[in-house]
Amino acid sequence: MEYRTSRAQPGTERNMALPKPARSPEAVVPTARPAAAAPTARAPQRLTAIGCGVLLLVTCLAAGALDSMLFDSSGVLLGLVYVAASFQASVKVRSSDLAAAPISGPICFALALLFFGPAAGPGWGGHVIGLAEALALDAGWLFAGTALSVTIALARHFSLSHARKKAPF
Repeated sequence: MEYRTSRAQPGTERNMALPKPARSPEAVVPTARPAAAAPTARAPQRLTAIGCGVLLLVTCLAAGALDSMLFDSSGVLLGLVYVAASFQASVKVRSSDLAAAPISGPICFALALLFFGPAAGPGWGGHVIGLAEALALDAGWLFAGTALSVTIALARHFSLSHARKKAPF
């Protein structure tokens, strides 16, 4: 068996000279970066669907606990915090997860009422009846926060779809 060496024989294709480039790399002038892509400009941090749910759950549970300790009821403080958290969650959620804020908000509000709301009787049955009563009494806060979240999510959805239609691509 014959092995070839790495040295090329004179007159073969490996020894042929390659043409020089049209201009040297030093002569190429780098193009300026556009002003919009400056390294100091950062996109706002967005919440995922799970992050949106966690934000709403933590704030509603904390407000429910604080309301229960301070005022011995679930009322105005929980409602105000729920509306503010619904606004913040629907503004900060990613565009691909826009439906998460209006869906997770009422669930977290109901959980806060379940844990910190009034109980109508002993056991889980009393807690469920107390939850139904608290949801009926605090329906205004629930509807206000949910309506705010739905409105913001729909406005963001339509503005994003309008921007996609106007894009030249």
